Amino acid sequence: MKNLLQKTIIALSLSFAIVGSAQNHKHNTGFKMPALNPKSALAELSGNHVGIRVPDYDAAIKWYTEKLDFRIIHEWPYADEKLAYLAPANTNDFWIEILAGGKLSEPIVYNDLGKSLEKAGFHHICMDVTSVDKTVAELKKRGVTIVGDTFYLPAIGRKLAFFQDPWGNMIELSELVKK
Repeated sequence: MKNLLQKTIIALSLSFAIVGSAQNHKHNTGFKMPALNPKSALAELSGNHVGIRVPDYDAAIKWYTEKLDFRIIHEWPYADEKLAYLAPANTNDFWIEILAGGKLSEPIVYNDLGKSLEKAGFHHICMDVTSVDKTVAELKKRGVTIVGDTFYLPAIGRKLAFFQDPWGNMIELSELVKK
């Protein structure tokens, strides 16, 4: 199971890199982007989804749909697991795959962003928002666990905040700040 978890973490990290690179031409990144390379032998790669492992399918579906307003795209069983694709309220360009059931180890739940950075492997997914403050206020009203304080990171020109689902999966909010 530990080997499977490590492979899942590596796959998620690669998925995030692919999602990030494929999505860059679809939104304002705030960076001068290098030219796209349609002649690449791997030019067909584009982001699709990120898998999130949870112990309780119904609780995860309820949390993501009620707390984050995600929509259920598709549900299916696989071996001793239940799975579903979920998409945010207003886009079909980014999905989360819920993988529930089967054997799981205990999640690591953080209350400190700095401590969360000490573990190698998958760390978080990131969602763009137009206002981190507005989104954090809404998440707090919905009882979502915010990890640390909102902060501005000059190196990337973004205001950031982090929160967790009930199973310790970290989610970043990113607001492009024009200066």
